[in-house]
Amino acid sequence: MSDMKSLAKDTAIYGLSSIIGKFLNYLLVPLYTYSLARPADYGIVTNIYAWTALLLVLLTYGMETGFFRFANREDYDAGSVYKTAYWTLFSTSALFALIVIAFRQPIAELLHYPDHSEFVAMMFAIVAVDAFACIPFAYLRYKKRPILFAALKLLFVLLNIGFNLLFLVALGKNDVFYIFLSNVLATGIQTLCLLPFCLPKGGRFDGRILKDMLRYSLPLLILGVAGIMNQTLDRILFPYLYTGADAQEQLGIYGACFKVAMVMMMFTQAFRYAYEPFVFAKHKDRQSVEAYADAMKYYIIFSYLILLGVVFYLDIFRYIVSSAYWEGLKIVPVVLWTYVFQGVYFNLSFWYKLTDETKWGAYFSLIGLGITLVLQIVGVPLIGYWASCGSSLVCYFVIMLLSYFIGQKKAPIPYDLMRIGQYTALTLGLLAVYYALRLYYISNMWLLMAIGTVLIGIYLFVLTRKDFPLQDVLRNRRNNGSSR
Repeated sequence: MSDMKSLAKDTAIYGLSSIIGKFLNYLLVPLYTYSLARPADYGIVTNIYAWTALLLVLLTYGMETGFFRFANREDYDAGSVYKTAYWTLFSTSALFALIVIAFRQPIAELLHYPDHSEFVAMMFAIVAVDAFACIPFAYLRYKKRPILFAALKLLFVLLNIGFNLLFLVALGKNDVFYIFLSNVLATGIQTLCLLPFCLPKGGRFDGRILKDMLRYSLPLLILGVAGIMNQTLDRILFPYLYTGADAQEQLGIYGACFKVAMVMMMFTQAFRYAYEPFVFAKHKDRQSVEAYADAMKYYIIFSYLILLGVVFYLDIFRYIVSSAYWEGLKIVPVVLWTYVFQGVYFNLSFWYKLTDETKWGAYFSLIGLGITLVLQIVGVPLIGYWASCGSSLVCYFVIMLLSYFIGQKKAPIPYDLMRIGQYTALTLGLLAVYYALRLYYISNMWLLMAIGTVLIGIYLFVLTRKDFPLQDVLRNRRNNGSSR
């Protein structure tokens, strides 16, 4: 019981810090779109940050997971495992940083930024630092220091926001360079604060341990790269595939409007932090399959509620970005559905994690990557960023279905498909009513939001009648109060 309480507490700290950090970073979107002179400038930010996400996976090459695996084995010295991982990642990260700095101009030309090699040098050097820092941060988790871990993660977010406000608002430096400079300064300060707590003191660098860790970790690299490319390939490839002269501007509009839908992603992330420890803790319980089925049902129910809220109040959410980006807001519903499918796929993925058949995760990720790649190569030259968001939607829809059907053969879970189907039909019906009124009959923003409020009220009425009866909620509250 004490172990479960500790797990719950640590999960809450890690999860809450991550969600708060994502939300605070989310606030940078309006700052950038309102401060930068052109959507094309935000296109540069979107593209380079997509590259950094991919490079971070490549530069860590599964060593974080490898560290946890071998540090917790009795036949390996934990101190030696940490020191080996620490100095290995330090060496590869430092080498990468030196190569990037030395060849920043050719790399910048390859990325279509021949006049801004400093962007490449700064951001890719930051990736090297972040890749190295993943092991010290993993060490904090291993030593069960969640508060320090969360504090250092939030320190970076607050510093990054503070420097952005200083340069873009206080000093009026409305240039992409200062966005990247803010990241450099925040990363440097965070790393300096991190290292005193994580310098390797015991053990020794061991070549045998390194060999074993690499043998375990490198296969994870395939899964990691395929997974992150499913999320970032659209923003990486867009400048190469789009045939118009305004590629960076279109990418900026796409990237900003994609961010508007991130409220769904933050909900998915929160659900993941709460759900993952629960699933593994309940694995030995005979009733666990029913618990997994319920968790899936309630995830979908509340995902639909968030989707309806964002769509029906999009006339308010649009002010998150400057009016120069509003032409791309039509993709927001597509992105929201993508996040729904992504969350369902995550929930379905537990069957292969719990049965130790993680190879299926790699298969699904590679299939998704193939779908994304083909649809973007074919579609982006024809329909621009609509192909980018559409490829993500199709990718996650397909691998979601594959994971469900194969999982039901390998480890059947009695998902309540009837109830999930009812809520899906209800959601689609409410969306159809709203768009029919919006497209053909009503143009007043406030009247449309009032209608949206009524439609959400209908959804909540069904929800409280079918799955959250108010009398049961009130009865539980009374019982809890009397027990105290």
